[in-house]
Parts: sequence; C-alpha cells; structure tokens
Amino acid sequence: MSRNVYVTGVGMIPFAKPGASAPYDEMGALAVRQALDDAGLSYDDIEQAYAGYVYGDSTSGQKALYKVGMTGIPVVNVNNNCSTGSTALFLARQAIASGACDCVLVLGFEQMSPGALGSVFNDRPSPFDPFDAVTDELVGMPDIPLALRYFGGAGLSHMNKYGTPFDAFAKIRAKASRHAANNPLALFKKVVTPQDVLDSPAIWPGVMTRLMACPPTCGAAAAVLVSEDFAKKRGLKADVYIAAQAMTTDRPGTFDSNDMMRVVGYDMSREAAQKVYAQAGIGPDDLDVVELHDCFAHNELITYEALGLCPEGGADKFINDGDNTYGGKVVTNPSGGLLSKGHPLGATGLAQCYELTHQLRGSAGARQVDGARTALQHNLGLGGACVVTMYRAA
Repeated sequence: MSRNVYVTGVGMIPFAKPGASAPYDEMGALAVRQALDDAGLSYDDIEQAYAGYVYGDSTSGQKALYKVGMTGIPVVNVNNNCSTGSTALFLARQAIASGACDCVLVLGFEQMSPGALGSVFNDRPSPFDPFDAVTDELVGMPDIPLALRYFGGAGLSHMNKYGTPFDAFAKIRAKASRHAANNPLALFKKVVTPQDVLDSPAIWPGVMTRLMACPPTCGAAAAVLVSEDFAKKRGLKADVYIAAQAMTTDRPGTFDSNDMMRVVGYDMSREAAQKVYAQAGIGPDDLDVVELHDCFAHNELITYEALGLCPEGGADKFINDGDNTYGGKVVTNPSGGLLSKGHPLGATGLAQCYELTHQLRGSAGARQVDGARTALQHNLGLGGACVVTMYRAA
C-alpha cells in the first residue's frame, strides 16, 4: 500500500559560475544543513540518503554527507545525466511510499567545468552514439557542440513542422529574465528583451543565439522527505506532498521517427506527464505553477506541448497570449529556470523541488504565484530519462 510522502525541508545555495564555487562536498553539505534546519530535524533522524551528481568519482555523495554526519545509513549515489536530481527524488519517494523508511534525505550537487558539455570517458562506447547518429543524419552541423545540436535541432524541427517563428525562443528567454529578477538565488538577474536575445551572438544562425542556452554552473540543493505518520509524530511541516510521480526512458521512436523533438525526449516527457495526471486524477488545466527543464529556450517551448500546457503546435500562441507567466494560464519557471539559474546537472532537479515547495507554502516572496495549490516539475536527461513530479498543498 502506497503512503503519502511529504516534503518537510528544502535547502539550496546560490549557483555560481565554474571556478567561482566552493568544492562539491562543501556545497552539498551546506544545502543538506539548510534542508535539515528547514525541516527541524537532525542528520541522526535520516534513515537513507540519495545523492545525485554527474561529474565526480564514485561515492562523492558520502564525501559530502560525511561533513554533516556519519551515522552508518545507506547512501546511494545516483547518476542519470540532467535528470539526476529528480531521479534521486524518485528513489527517495519510493522508499517512503513503500513503507521501507519514514525519513529520507535527497541531495543533488555539481562542480562543473566551463564550456559546453562533453564526454569524459573517450576510450569506450558513448551512450550518445545512437543519438549522435540520428542527429548527424537529421541536422548535420558537426562543428556545433552536441547539446546545442540536439536541442537546436529540436527547435528547428518545431519551426519547420508548425511555422514557429525564431523570436518565440527569444520571448521565452526574456520571460525567464523577468522572473529571475525576483529570485535572489538566480545567477543571472539582468532583465533582457526579446530583441536583446536575438541580438546576442549567434551559435546557429536562425536557430539559436547564446542567450537561448543555459550556462554550466556549480551548486547544490537538498530536500527531506517524510511519511505522514512521521510528520505527525514529530510535529513537522506537512504542508506540501508529492501527489504523483513518474519516470520514463526512451522508446524506439526516439531513433526511428526522424524527428529531433523526439530525439531530445518529447515522447518521454509526454508519457511521464500523462502518467502523473492519471495518478493524480487531475490534468494540466489544474496546474498553477510549473518548473520545467529549460536547458535551452527551445526545450521549454516543445515541453509546453509535451506536458499538455497547450495543444501540439500551439506553443507560439501560448507564449504570445502570456499564458506562460504571471496573469496567464500557468506560471512556468518562476525561479527563472535553468536559463537564469544555470544548470549544475545533479542539483537542478532538487532546485526545482525547492522552488515549488516554497511556491506551495506561499513563501516565494516577490515571485510568489498567487494562490498556488498544485505544481508540476519536469526534469529531463538525454540518454535518457525524464521525471515528472506533481506537488500539492496539503
């Protein structure tokens, strides 16, 4: 029998540019202490911990957590590319929902290097080999870094399929900057206009400019999850709970559909969202706030449709009607998203959890979505995995 799982504590440190942050273990320990303080618990109360990161040696999770406590608990290290943080959250929720635990810690951190993401192990087959083969065939552009080819190609696919104008991506980036201006934890708080975005250096002429891509950053975030009984017994905050959650991986259509949107996980996102809506018994029209994986403005645009926030092909109208921001249908990325916070891979999913928990508590300050009661989180990693989580105010 599945049990309700509550988010009783969250912590997040400001993200920083590569080279400007503390080491990963110090960042991780600080985020954990914040989450424990927010929950009103000590490390001795934690029964299991899940630590997510991509770029680091094995057992880096223990290195970070040992700075907080050494209690002999199970520590599981998680690596699932850009969906790593939410994958750790998925495992922690399962541990409580199944009855195996009552109090679990989730941590995500990343200490990144400057520049575009690349392969670390070049002496063996890459998990991206089949993705590269399809991308070479569909878009070419071998001189452009991998991630930019993938997501730029997906945006180009949407433009070709639906007549989406190039400036739609610029409007998304400008919206992100307006939201980030109210987020003290965002790295980039300068408000930019759509024209500023279009005028920034072209990475792929007519497809992507520099401001349409999120930067690599370093950072950490954490959450404490508890069962309902544990929260009641200890008198903990039980104002936000996980109403539904689903994780998906690729199907054959990723490679045989000849569509770059599907190469970058459109199908995974849609399937995970549909499972979550079915579990929760409510649909996209019931959402108040969404934190989605905007590693590129292009991915935010196609994800509107994958999550059912608007019809397929309807993203440009959704943007132009202001339905993706305050006063519209659903506020997307009130934190400023990855485009404004940056993207420390392991920390991103927990940073989304941090934002949505505060939105549902009503403690998000100047970026608060009025009356937020239902929130959706979308975290995508190529290779691939997608985690969609619905939170509700209790």
